[in-house]
Amino acid sequence: MKRWTDIRRQSGTMMVLLTVVIISLPVVCLTAGKPFFLTQLTMSAYYTMVVMGLCMLLGHAGQASLGHAAFFAIGGYASARLTTLNLAGAISPRITSFLGRLHVITGHVMPDGITGYSITPWVALLFALALACLIAGILGYPALRLRGHYLAMATLGFGLIVYRILLGTAWLGSADGITEVPPLILGPDWRICGDRNLRVQNYYLAWGLVLALYIVLQNLIHSRVGRALRAIHDNETAASCVGIRTEREKLKIFILSAAIAALAGSLFTHYTGGIGPSEAGAGKSIRYLALVAAGGMSSMTGCLLVSAGVNFFSLRGYFGSMDHAVFGFILIVMVSGFAGAILQTTRRWSTTWVSRIRNSRQVHGT
Repeated sequence: MKRWTDIRRQSGTMMVLLTVVIISLPVVCLTAGKPFFLTQLTMSAYYTMVVMGLCMLLGHAGQASLGHAAFFAIGGYASARLTTLNLAGAISPRITSFLGRLHVITGHVMPDGITGYSITPWVALLFALALACLIAGILGYPALRLRGHYLAMATLGFGLIVYRILLGTAWLGSADGITEVPPLILGPDWRICGDRNLRVQNYYLAWGLVLALYIVLQNLIHSRVGRALRAIHDNETAASCVGIRTEREKLKIFILSAAIAALAGSLFTHYTGGIGPSEAGAGKSIRYLALVAAGGMSSMTGCLLVSAGVNFFSLRGYFGSMDHAVFGFILIVMVSGFAGAILQTTRRWSTTWVSRIRNSRQVHGT
């Protein structure tokens, strides 16, 4: 019991530190005359959401997936296609009026001056999430019965199929992808888009969502579901013997991680105003896997910090032509076991640091 109390205190302390850092970064960027850094930091937030979902699947359930980039792209493409598709002439004026009152479709002026009708971004977002969950359920039911590298191969094959479909389908933009995606309006003065004047606003929206997801997943990790996932990770046969329905639990966490990836893809698409087939590439899935490995597999905090930092440097182009080599190096370091000693040292240091703060509070309190 004491161990779980200490873990929750450490999570709370880390949550406070993350909040302070996230609030302070825009001030630092604006003071340094680097407001454009906020664009890459916001994009890093959406990529970090995918890594956090994969951390639950890989680090806690022990299920390796090489297809999460496909779910990111499914969310993005579903939102992009529905919000840019002109429904004028496809449905009757009476149905158009009815759906407009329900805020399912919205009217807008096309480049040629003709009024068009498209699905509203919020409805498109909900459809993207439902589609990702449905596909994850269909894929996960047979795939999660596999173990070891067979599961990784199955999800890799799924990712390759999605990539080739996006690349070769003209209706989805083929190699050019889909552009001119409208912003996602959250309120009168709040919207997710790439407007330079809304950089700070979009930064806080993206990272606020990351913090909310962090809290939800941390609570899930320390719940009965989290303990069941750790049991499956350690020994699936033993977990099944004590009454845990391993296949159902694995399927649930697979669908959850896919939904998180689709949500991130949809919001990322509205922020950047478009999406291309490269977001579904196998290289992207390997990058997500490498970031989870570098973050410590089961450490949600580590995955968040590593993903935010490495993705930011990658998006800024600091790695140059060696970008893929950096992620390959991360994988080699993690597989070699060298990083295990670093992670143990870091955890020992963080535990000692938290203990010192607690003892200091007790001393001052007395």
